[in-house]
Amino acid sequence: MNNSPLENEKNQSLTKLRIASFYFAIVLVVIALLGLFTRGIELGLDFTGGYLTEFSTEQSISQDNMSTLLSAYLPDSFTVTSADKGTHWSVRQADKGISLPGKVWLTDFAQQNALNISPQDAIYIGSQVGEELINQGGLALLAAIITVLLYLSLRFEWRLAAGAVVALFHDVIVVLGVFAWLGLSFDLTILASLLAIIGYSLNDSIIVGDKIRELMKISKDENIDQLINKAIRLTLVRTLITSGTTLVTILAIWFFAGESLSGFSIALFTGILVGTFSSIAISVTIPQLLGLTADYYQRKEEDVCLLP
Repeated sequence: MNNSPLENEKNQSLTKLRIASFYFAIVLVVIALLGLFTRGIELGLDFTGGYLTEFSTEQSISQDNMSTLLSAYLPDSFTVTSADKGTHWSVRQADKGISLPGKVWLTDFAQQNALNISPQDAIYIGSQVGEELINQGGLALLAAIITVLLYLSLRFEWRLAAGAVVALFHDVIVVLGVFAWLGLSFDLTILASLLAIIGYSLNDSIIVGDKIRELMKISKDENIDQLINKAIRLTLVRTLITSGTTLVTILAIWFFAGESLSGFSIALFTGILVGTFSSIAISVTIPQLLGLTADYYQRKEEDVCLLP
């Protein structure tokens, strides 16, 4: 089947855009790795250990004002988040160099600033617990990745599987790079979002990979470049609708759920954006670069038929 000149031109344009996106994805990974190696990840209280002090105020106070008041009183580094329109507060103090832990400082702080404060809770997380959480979190990520590799090796031809795996690593690395460059705290909610991103990235890659495999089985006159571009066009609307509705939900969490879930929302929002991007730029481009041909599945079926 000979395609029209217009169809050939569209196919070439999409191929050039896809290849350019692939190299752009490499640039993103390099920038992310640069941030991880030079700035590192700022581990949250869940991993480093320290004090978490919660209290409520009778009157509503802006977070900037509360942070200023605490900075003048607490000599150590801390992070403060608010909920319930600035009446419920959580103060996190790292385990290193704490001189005023827990509820010890609340009474004096309230008296000095004429605040009506009601203590809620004070928890100490030891460094040993933090180290255990790091190990368990790393094992959870490793188990998820191994499960994905086993699944892909059974479902896809190895080059399609390799594309999905590389796209998965791209998404996780870019999200971690964003946290490194922005200096955002990495806690258990962010770890949970990474596990969700792994599943989401895999889902996008499988949708496109399944369509490519389907087209390879039935097509006889198109090359791999044309099949990949056709698969992208056939799945693009579905992918954009799914990603768009998910992003709207995450934006709602980001704006209305408060500071405590902002890191979780940022991680998921970034992960879904780059996951949608990588399913087109990486997961379907790498198989082509590794030499996947349009007649792979047809030759495979012919080889099976020739077996005695």
